[in-house]
Amino acid sequence: MTTADSVQSSEKMDAVDVVESARETEWVHPSFVAELFLGRVRSDLIFPFPEQGVEDRDIGDALMAKVAQFLKTHLDPEEVDRTRELPQTVIEGLRTLGCFGMKIAEDYEGLGLTQTNYNRVMALIASHCMSTAVWLSAHQSIGVPQPLKMFGTPEQKRKYLPKLAKGAISAFALTESGVGSDPAKVTTTAVLSEDGSTYLLNGEKLWCTNHAVADFIVVVAQTVPKIVAGREKKQLTAFIVERAWPGVEVAYRCDFMGIRGIQNGILRFTNVRVPKENILWEEGRGLKVALMTLNTGRLTLPASCLGAARRCMEICRRWANERVQWGAPIGQHEAIAVRLARMAANIFAMESMTTLACALVDRGETDIRLEAAMAKMFCSETTWELVNDAMQIKGGRGYETAQSLAGRGESPDPIERIMRDVRINTIFEGSSEIMRLFIAREALDPHLTLGGALFDPHADRQAKWQAARRMLKFYAWWYPRQWMPLTTAMPSLPKPLRTHYRFVQRASRRLARTLVHAMGRYGPALERRQMVLWRLVDIGTALFAMAGTCSRAARMVREQRTDRTPLLLADLFCREQRRMITAAFRHAFSRTDATARAVSRHVLEGRLRWLEDDLV
Repeated sequence: MTTADSVQSSEKMDAVDVVESARETEWVHPSFVAELFLGRVRSDLIFPFPEQGVEDRDIGDALMAKVAQFLKTHLDPEEVDRTRELPQTVIEGLRTLGCFGMKIAEDYEGLGLTQTNYNRVMALIASHCMSTAVWLSAHQSIGVPQPLKMFGTPEQKRKYLPKLAKGAISAFALTESGVGSDPAKVTTTAVLSEDGSTYLLNGEKLWCTNHAVADFIVVVAQTVPKIVAGREKKQLTAFIVERAWPGVEVAYRCDFMGIRGIQNGILRFTNVRVPKENILWEEGRGLKVALMTLNTGRLTLPASCLGAARRCMEICRRWANERVQWGAPIGQHEAIAVRLARMAANIFAMESMTTLACALVDRGETDIRLEAAMAKMFCSETTWELVNDAMQIKGGRGYETAQSLAGRGESPDPIERIMRDVRINTIFEGSSEIMRLFIAREALDPHLTLGGALFDPHADRQAKWQAARRMLKFYAWWYPRQWMPLTTAMPSLPKPLRTHYRFVQRASRRLARTLVHAMGRYGPALERRQMVLWRLVDIGTALFAMAGTCSRAARMVREQRTDRTPLLLADLFCREQRRMITAAFRHAFSRTDATARAVSRHVLEGRLRWLEDDLV
């Protein structure tokens, strides 16, 4: 092994150690998705579809009515996009409405909304102005209120939560110029003073949303490493930092393709004295604070995507009825009609996934780390496809800015701005690639817990033998069951949905088998077969979406009785997903992956530079 290879291997081990030590290793509560990957469909976890209580819905309705009226009369999203500024009058108005304290308990002067109502309000705001939604999301979904609620001491909560509820703005600072998805490379440091009372914080954080306006910031920094099993183990610690403290500098504001009204950029810390009592949770738990905060925090993303998707649907419905070509409204031409139908079915599925995940959070009896990751990934990717369809339906008027449309007397439909705004959703708060790797790692966890030593090149022979015995004992009864005829009870479903739900149950078993086949086929190299893992994750995500959509449609039909539209939406969505799932299974171990890897090596080694000829 060369010196470079040795360094690379050491860095990889460090990265794995840091991330693995921050993982939640226990499943205290059941998870529908985790069970799905084991070939078990826990219908009891999602049937009947959890509905919001009347009193809670009334609370949400009242706030949404106030927010909608305020935004309609006080906020021009096109002006925000042009000026890159959220008007101070809007910020003050949102403070007055309590929007900065939506997730903060009433005991600390917040609104104390449920996750369901919070997401409803965020979807509403995002349908009007995505920049405003990001301001609020960065503040309370991943900013100080959420981790403080989860890990803060009583003293910290009493000190900061009332201020945050009244409108003090917060942010979260983890990313650095060399640190994206690899937190082991965090270079910001926090060194304890000799008297043990304060930490001296030094470093720089990139892409910190609300950086220039935040009063309080959660900052993740390296503290003194520990020696574990003879190896140095990095310690990442989370601190609550006040921007007014000496040494905190807003160094740069970034400019982006979309969500142009957000405040996001570089924060620099130079000898910032942070009191020891401002540690969140405890030393060395900083990355775990971040990851566990994101479990529920990232649910704001599907809500924001949902708001944007609904706006696109409303615009396209109007246009497809108004625009006449070849003697008929374009919505009556099949090419457009199919796009509109898929748009409606996908929005129904997005609503179902997001509502279900939020209800599970409010219920508090389910582990939703995988459900939240899937909702974020599915909704962000589906919304991007949906906005692309909206652009195609509107044609040149979709590509034209709202300001230009208004200037020549046409309806200023902001498809162009929405497209720029939603593109970020597949990237931040866990890119789609990272979401798939995260889901795959958690799906593999039960198997790795049994036989992890077999996949560990550093494990000794005795450990491997013990792991082999455990796996043999488990798979001797588990694996044959994945091939047996289904005996699982079918939940109460209208006839059109029974076939789809039975497909979910059968496909879950096939997914579990295929996952084990992949482990046997690739062994420790499975982690490098990302395309195989991604196909399996996509299958699991589609099955979760199908199950949630069927459950919601069934409940709506039972309650409404006469309206069968939810069945049509669920049926169309499930038919589309079944087609994708069948193809993904067929190509799970595609040989095309090897060809693609070979071509990529040619690209990286510069052997295909002739494809880059004739550039200016």
